[in-house]
Amino acid sequence: MIIGIGSDIIDIARIEKVIGRHGDRFIDRIFTATERAKAERRATTAKLVWATYAKRFAAKEACSKALGTGIRRGVWWRDMGVVNMPGGRPTMKLTGGALARLEALTPPGHEARIDLTITDDWPLAQAFVIISAVPLPKT
Repeated sequence: MIIGIGSDIIDIARIEKVIGRHGDRFIDRIFTATERAKAERRATTAKLVWATYAKRFAAKEACSKALGTGIRRGVWWRDMGVVNMPGGRPTMKLTGGALARLEALTPPGHEARIDLTITDDWPLAQAFVIISAVPLPKT
């Protein structure tokens, strides 16, 4: 069963401007170490770095909407991080207040699954998040 849906779209140039103005202070406040490493691996051009950060920013916004809180009520930017499954599929790893909110939303006897899709086509980046409650196997 679906317990939350969120989407977000952002202008990549907006992230470019914020990074240009605030640099590492913005990056450290918003992104996890895993997300920063992913962006740095794509540092062959500035456009790739900005698009990488913009997609992850949109994913965090979409996830916070799917959680029903936005960036408030104990859910903070670095509580939500984009990670890739072994096959490459993106998902969200939640910690802190975001994880607590997810646990509160998940019905007993179920586990939460977060499906994420992210994309960019200059000048836009977009993310969709669906949070589902999947029944645990019966023992």
